[in-house]
Amino acid sequence: MRTPLTLWIAGLAFAALPAISPAFGQEYVASNGRMSDEDFYRAVACGAAPGGGPCQKDTKRWDKPEVRVTIRRLDDIYLGGKRARAYAALERAVQAINAVDFGVTLVAVEGAADIDIYFINQETGSRIAGTDVPGVDGAVLGGATTRVRYSRETGAIRHAAIVFSTTLGIRAYESVMLEELTQAMGLMSDIKNPYYEGKSVFSEDSNDSKELGYQDVVALRRHYEGALEGR
Repeated sequence: MRTPLTLWIAGLAFAALPAISPAFGQEYVASNGRMSDEDFYRAVACGAAPGGGPCQKDTKRWDKPEVRVTIRRLDDIYLGGKRARAYAALERAVQAINAVDFGVTLVAVEGAADIDIYFINQETGSRIAGTDVPGVDGAVLGGATTRVRYSRETGAIRHAAIVFSTTLGIRAYESVMLEELTQAMGLMSDIKNPYYEGKSVFSEDSNDSKELGYQDVVALRRHYEGALEGR
């Protein structure tokens, strides 16, 4: 029986397993003005440019109706107010995403999880270390970085890791947690477009959205429409 090829993917970085060899892809889609719902969905789901551009990334999604998420690591630098804000941000993000009712339910747990969140004592621009997750350690850390491992043959996501940096201010935890968890659902591209600043969690240049925008909700529902039927 042939073993399916499994990849790690995140905005800019890809790594094939078990031989981890980084390559680079499109992190965001640039556009101007309000996009159609179709263009918006294809942009965030596969990196396609508006107007019917080809996909730049594989389409991927969870293939089960319940996905567990946990804060796996929270370094001492985050103790106190930052720790409380981190857990509150996770709780609110889970509630916001579940309210969409798109066929997948996020469940916050304390043990084994499908999505592991790390608050590490490293700054933006450093290379992630100490998660012990192949395909995550060694990747360049943004303000926060999401990476998913998935099967190229089926597009099924097997695991996701979200890593927060110390550079990210505490006031951004809520909006960034919502963005990263939404991306961990398989919508991995941001949108670089002034129109979406404050309107979408996928805005490349803004961390102002603490709620899912109208087209964010449309994209999540479109991404999973019919995908889990019969499971």
